[in-house]
Amino acid sequence: MTSTNLAYFSNGAIYACLIIFTIAFFAHAVEVSWSVKNAESNDKTEFDFTKTQRAGRIGTAMMILGFGVLAVAVVTRGLSAHRVPWGNMYEFSITGALMLTGAYLFAFAKYKVRWLGLPVSISVLLTLGTAITVLYRPSAPLVPALKSPWLAIHVLAAIISGGVFLVANLVAATYLVMERYESKGGRPKWAERIPTLDSLDQLSYRLVAFVFPLWTFAVIAGAIWAESAWGKYWSWDPKETWAFITWVAYAAYLHARVTVGWRGKRAAWLCIFAGSTFLFNYIYVNIWGTGLHTYSGL
Repeated sequence: MTSTNLAYFSNGAIYACLIIFTIAFFAHAVEVSWSVKNAESNDKTEFDFTKTQRAGRIGTAMMILGFGVLAVAVVTRGLSAHRVPWGNMYEFSITGALMLTGAYLFAFAKYKVRWLGLPVSISVLLTLGTAITVLYRPSAPLVPALKSPWLAIHVLAAIISGGVFLVANLVAATYLVMERYESKGGRPKWAERIPTLDSLDQLSYRLVAFVFPLWTFAVIAGAIWAESAWGKYWSWDPKETWAFITWVAYAAYLHARVTVGWRGKRAAWLCIFAGSTFLFNYIYVNIWGTGLHTYSGL
């Protein structure tokens, strides 16, 4: 294929992903919502999820298929430009959606968290929809400052970290919702499949603890790259500053868990706060911020 054909193929794969993840979303929604109608019991509030297990399996299959097609879209985007596909916000976004899906599938394989498929599919659809409609830019060469081997090292580490952080945030948000239900007398029947509060608390912590060293490496790699590109390791550029704030916030979360013994609501809120700093950096600073890291192309 020519570079132009590869770029068109990548775009087509993104549109295919929108269809695939939409199917995944509806399948996961059916798994929960139709269980109400399918209940067969004297107790009309009792749920029977066995009748919608097929929908759940279809949702999982679509998430796996979407991950594969999205990986092809990202790779062909890079091949079309003869570089790694992380030169602007569009490319960051589609790769971020890939890593978010991959983080979910990793968590699903290890912890059987199919219930996360619904919020993850929504998040991926929003990311891809925004990318293709608002952030899209034609495939083009890198700006001079990005032409470095550190691009692949630093950005890939940051995107992988972001995907896992966001899954941890979804788990923490789920904890807060379930805790609120339980504090008011008990979960609704549709939420009984979601793990216990303690399990949610532990899963969120494990995900953050797993990926925090990689985020630390990403920040350090960025500093080394900055010295190579601009002659100094740190300039308190807005993106650098917020990357450091995210590091401090997640470090505080882990410290509070390990040394102070924070659990439950306080830990969940701190996790969500840390994740919000990452999202602020990714969305606001990348698009509307000014400084040396303004590569959005918008």
